[in-house]
Amino acid sequence: MKISIQELMARSGVAFGTSGARGLATEMTDRVCYAYTKGFLQYLEAIGELKRAGERVAVGGDFRPSTDRVMAAVARAATDMGYAPVNCGKVPSPAVALFGLENKIPSIMVTGSHIPDDRNGIKFNKATGEVLKDDEKGMSSQVVELDDALFNATGNFAQPKPMPEFSPVAGENYVMRYLNFFSHDALKGLRVGVYQHSAVGRDVLVKILSHLGAEVTPLGRSEKFIPVDTEAIRPEDVRLAREWAVTGKFDALVSADGDSDRPLVSDEQGNWLRGDVAGILCAKFLAADSISTPVSCNTAVEKCGWFRDIRRTRIGSPYVVASMIQASAADAKRTVGYEANGGFLLNSDIEAGGKKLRALPTRDAVIVMLGILLLAKAQQKTVSQLAAGLPARFTASDRLKNFATEKSQAILAKFNSGSEAADKTAIEKMFGSICGQVVSLNRTDGLRITFANGEIIHLRPSGNAPEFRCYAEAATDERARALAAAALARIQG
Repeated sequence: MKISIQELMARSGVAFGTSGARGLATEMTDRVCYAYTKGFLQYLEAIGELKRAGERVAVGGDFRPSTDRVMAAVARAATDMGYAPVNCGKVPSPAVALFGLENKIPSIMVTGSHIPDDRNGIKFNKATGEVLKDDEKGMSSQVVELDDALFNATGNFAQPKPMPEFSPVAGENYVMRYLNFFSHDALKGLRVGVYQHSAVGRDVLVKILSHLGAEVTPLGRSEKFIPVDTEAIRPEDVRLAREWAVTGKFDALVSADGDSDRPLVSDEQGNWLRGDVAGILCAKFLAADSISTPVSCNTAVEKCGWFRDIRRTRIGSPYVVASMIQASAADAKRTVGYEANGGFLLNSDIEAGGKKLRALPTRDAVIVMLGILLLAKAQQKTVSQLAAGLPARFTASDRLKNFATEKSQAILAKFNSGSEAADKTAIEKMFGSICGQVVSLNRTDGLRITFANGEIIHLRPSGNAPEFRCYAEAATDERARALAAAALARIQG
């Protein structure tokens, strides 16, 4: 039978777009995952990226309980369409993307990133890089042929087939990307704790850091999946970092989310840096001349005066990638992007000492860790001193979980009457006692409110989970955290 991707989205409850497919693992049946993969590959055929039978398609995954099943469904769809899936195994998302870029083949990563393990997702990458917003219409408009005899009544395969034989090449290439560029003693003298939890890149991090000369201590390894969110850091992870730091053994702690494309980096005191602060410091280390970053990120990037060109985008890596492409086309030589979650994207080759670090225009965690550690070493400063050297602008974020997207949109609609004066009055009625007078509104993505005292509240529904997010910016860390909490309390009330 034939079914459109749009119809399948409506029936299954599994969203499908530029961020890939994401939903409850129980709803991501083999049939749904198989169909979405066929839709993606059909789209690549339509735009000429897949041209002949037997072309390879890279497939990787994270440590979620449902990942093996979803990977098998993805691989089977590729096989049934005449392509050759490469089983990259359990590796970081950027490793799978890098393998695809280097070999000019599509790559597919099965991961739900930081969301709980009752959910999962599929992230699609073209041979030329990330799927962008311009691709979304073409992907979602596909009509795919499904043989219902393949599936049982629950939507899973009647006769499951195993994945192709595991190939370690993608993971190995990702490690060597850094070991071949940086000197073997680049991190000599630094002591780094690696919070491993259930991050798929946990052993990769230990290998890279130790081979570059750091004294590395693995910490907190878990065989049960832990939904570490690098943007809304769990209180448990805050506590763990400070407990480990009390020993005085570490110059920094590092970690990553489930698919290991978003980093966590702490200072020597166990304070996790905000992702947008980490991004500024990494961009400084790379001597970037153009930065693309979402509107929600810390304004210290403008205030520090380090960068020639700063471009603000909507939230989401596709928007950052599109902005970086524009910057490179405008002759920027070292074009980078970063997000509030810490994901860092490199759109230019970096050359130093006769070596080249090739562009990787997708979220990458490792470059942020190395950039901050090497910047601290070069300047003979601690990580906390690096962060303190930035303008005193602090960001915090928080979220309301299990908050329906429709409810989020209804709240934002209350502040979008068509009259800016009326909207400012309505906002001041809700938030005025917290921040005072409103001076400007920015609707690039959600609603970003700047107050006369310089503080910022940014309200936005999550794009990939039933959550309502709040980003706040203020002159102190404590105030930013309190502001985010207070704003969400008003929303919830």
